[in-house]
Amino acid sequence: MRNRLTVATYLVSSTLSALGNAIAAVALPLLLLAATGSALGAGVLAVATAVPSVLAGVLGGALVDRMDRRLASAIADVVSALALLALPIVDAIAGLELGWFVLFGVLGAIGDVPGMAAREALSPRIARTVGMPLERLIGLREAGQAIAIVVGPGLAALLVTGVSTSGVLIVTAVTSTLAAVATLLLPAAVGRPAPRDGGEASHEQGAGGVLAGLRLVLRRGPVRAVMLLGTGVVAVVGAMQGILLPVHLQASGQPAVLGLALSGLAVGSLLGAGLTALIGGRLRRRLIVVLALLASLPAVVGLSLLPPAAALIGAAVLLGLVSAPLGAVLGAALLDSVDDRLHGRVLGAQNAVALVAAPLAIGAISVVIEFAGARVAGLALAGLWALVVLLALLSRSIRQVTAGPTLEQDPEEGPHAQR
Repeated sequence: MRNRLTVATYLVSSTLSALGNAIAAVALPLLLLAATGSALGAGVLAVATAVPSVLAGVLGGALVDRMDRRLASAIADVVSALALLALPIVDAIAGLELGWFVLFGVLGAIGDVPGMAAREALSPRIARTVGMPLERLIGLREAGQAIAIVVGPGLAALLVTGVSTSGVLIVTAVTSTLAAVATLLLPAAVGRPAPRDGGEASHEQGAGGVLAGLRLVLRRGPVRAVMLLGTGVVAVVGAMQGILLPVHLQASGQPAVLGLALSGLAVGSLLGAGLTALIGGRLRRRLIVVLALLASLPAVVGLSLLPPAAALIGAAVLLGLVSAPLGAVLGAALLDSVDDRLHGRVLGAQNAVALVAAPLAIGAISVVIEFAGARVAGLALAGLWALVVLLALLSRSIRQVTAGPTLEQDPEEGPHAQR
């Protein structure tokens, strides 16, 4: 019973935090547009918060590894809540301008990325404490976050209509605060910093330790391979939903299909996360990775060929369905390949790279679309992904890091039982 309560508390915290972010993602642009009347302001805000997010991911990971990870995650949610609450307060007192959005957007970004790393770094300890396979716990967490991503925009639209945009931000701040409270209710043992006992982690505790996550990624093949493959997934999905599909469907007079395709991708991710929660620990990681990679090919190719609406939506559902198990297994493999005392830094580096990957992919594909058209861009994206899949299937590092047994192991086994 206690183990179930621990898992439920962790999942509630993660889902509430994701729900708050999903609502804010819809409400903030609406409030910005209402306050400034400028669509360009949204682009300025996105650029202004991108750099702090990356820096916070790289540098904040070191702080996460040195303090109670429950506290780090809770502080991040509280910082996000305060940044959101400040906007309606400033609006009531002095009125909002773009500068206020940038200021509080940067503060929120500084909290969000390390907080994400802290929450993810809690998962191996929770999995060991309750005796649950790590990828199953990650699957459950991703399922909750997928629900938040599906429900959040619709809920935000209802709240904006029924309350006000400023009122929605207050609701979102309360959601983030409740996530922080739930995190603090987790057992204290899962958050405590691991003792230093020499070795790689101890070596990285010095002044240069803030960059330990990046250094570890660069010098250790399996970790580098897992992160590159995960980044490839983020880049391809980001390019698909961020530029290729919108441009094609808008040009072909089918803007409504875009919403259906993105909903299909979200629903597929939810189903895939649920599937991961069911099969996690029952099948070998290598098998799941191979099956997911092979199934991703028709999904990506199907979307890249820009087919009729029904086929497009079907391919989107399939891509979401296979991306979730692949991401969960790669996430579990990454955590099992790294010393527990470096989890925050490695996850911070991973999240920072992921934040950059999607915008870069969108930028690159937009250039191809501009000069060669959407269909050529789609074929280029499909060819690139086929190359990634081939390299991943042949990669010795990927094979090494995913070749271990299932995670149905004794809870007292260390995080490196499968290294």
